[in-house]
This record gives sequence, structure tokens and C-alpha cells, in this order.
Amino acid sequence: MQPRNMSMSGVVDLAAVKAAQEAKTKAEQTRAETARQGGAGAVSPADLVIDVDEAGFERDVLQRSAEVPVVIDFWAEWCQPCKQLSPVLERLAVEYNGRFLLAKIDVDANQMLMQQFGVQGIPAVFAVVAGQALPLFQGAAAEDQIRQTLDQLVQVAEERFGLTGLTVDPDAEPGGAPAAEVAEGPYEATLNAAAQALDAGDLDGAVRAYRNVLADDPAHPEAKLGLSQAELLQRVQNLDPQKVRREAAEKPADADAQIAAADLDLVGGHVEDAFGRLIETVQRTAGDDRDRVRRRLLELFEVVGPEDPRVVGARRALARALF
Repeated sequence: MQPRNMSMSGVVDLAAVKAAQEAKTKAEQTRAETARQGGAGAVSPADLVIDVDEAGFERDVLQRSAEVPVVIDFWAEWCQPCKQLSPVLERLAVEYNGRFLLAKIDVDANQMLMQQFGVQGIPAVFAVVAGQALPLFQGAAAEDQIRQTLDQLVQVAEERFGLTGLTVDPDAEPGGAPAAEVAEGPYEATLNAAAQALDAGDLDGAVRAYRNVLADDPAHPEAKLGLSQAELLQRVQNLDPQKVRREAAEKPADADAQIAAADLDLVGGHVEDAFGRLIETVQRTAGDDRDRVRRRLLELFEVVGPEDPRVVGARRALARALF
């Protein structure tokens, strides 16, 4: 299943944050299910390079990208640089031993995929990680540059998305059993409904759906993230940005004015501004006002994600401001 994406343009790349959390959760589920079935799911080295067409793209690329980074090699039989690059990528796919999967797409037979990725010339190399497409490079790059790019891709996929790759068994038969299917979680339907509500602009419906999940499972990571995002959008939807920013400028110690402005900062993608504004307000206020500002800052940390380096730095700054 593709990661559920949100139509929230301009908001701190919330869709990518959400997809990262989903990918982590699904990767953990896959490993648990594989372990439960006795460790099945290893692939042969030959399965690390696959030919993909339009009919199988969702299954072979989008769905697989929730467990392993998928590198896409757009090529054609008549392309001479492709004949130099493709063997290098195929060799590296085996050498990297399951840390990425190489999908080869013949552009002559798959014009629609070429157009969807915006390929202007070949060879062109992209990656798909947790359903997110990333351009890597175009042309027959040098092998050391390719290795550097692949190393960065593997690192990001593991650290940000929790993707640990495929288990490779040299003795496995090519085309053997794929990794274990991940059973849908008990809240999958409710989470899908929440994502659809967000896409439709039904923020109240999305909030209700996420709260229903959290009522049963208060620590559910996707529901917690989704609720914090939906509530943020709820708060700002009826604000007058000019009025909010004017009041914040005129009243630097007013907790409510600074909280509203910080919400707008974050929705506009100005993460450091939002965090810095509230940390400065913590320093200027006391009592209940200070506590309300601190709580809002913690809520905004949840929206961006605890592993984001901007959150890590802001937590340290908040601790200094408080103590």
C-alpha cells in the first residue's frame, strides 16, 4: 500500500514526515511478521535487479519502497550511455547486498512512467523511498560518484524512514518467496478515513478519526502525528495572518499573540521562526502564560517530528530557557 499522503502544501513537508513514520511502522511490522514465520523472506542476489513496467509499477516499486529503497534506472536499447551505466548499477545492486533494489524501466515501452517522473533524457536515475520519488542523477556518472549517492540514499532511508533493506541469501532460488506480507493494522480503515478527510479539507472529521484511534491506543505514533497536524490546520484556518502578525509584533510578551503567530510560522514552513518565537516568549512570560507557551511548543515539536534536527536543537534551547 502506498503511504497515505496529505494535501498540505507549504506545511513543513508534513507529507514526508508522515510517510516516514508510516514506513518505519510498516518496516517494523514486516520484520516482526517475518520473524513470526521463522525468518522467511530472503531473496537471491538475482532478485535485486528487476525489470518493471507500467502494470507492475505500484506493486514492484511503490509497495516495495516501504521496505527497501528502490533505485530506478530509466534506459533504452538504443542509448549508448545506458549501456555503460546499467551494468555498473546492476553490479552495485548485488554488492550492496539488499540495501537497495534496482528497478530497470525501458522508456520506449513505458512512456507514461517516463513522463510522470519528468525524465528529460536518459540514462536517468531516480529513487523511490516510502513512496516518495527522489531524483538522483542523469547521465553516465563516474562510479565513485554513484557510490557516494547510493551511500547517502541508504543512510537517509535507514535513519529517516527506518528501511533496513532486504535479506539476501546466496543459496535462495531466483524469484523465490517475497518478504512477508504485512497484515493491515486494526486501525487501518480509520487512519485511511482520516487521511481522506484531510485531503478533502474536512479537518473536524480527521481530528475525530485520529482521536478515535488514540482512545484505544494512546501511544499510536501515526495517529498522534496525524492529530497534531490536523489540529494545527484547524487552528490557523480562520486566522487573519496580517492581524495576527501585527499583534505579535506589538505585544512581544503576549502569550496568545505569539502562539497564534508561531502556528502561522509553522504552516508557512518557517520552522526555526516558530520555535524561536515561542522560546523567546517562554523567557518573557511566567506562570500559566509560560506553561501554555511551553505546551504549544511541545505540540509543534510533534508536528515536525522528534528526530528532526531543528526539534533537537529547539528542545535544548527550551531547556535552557526554563532552567
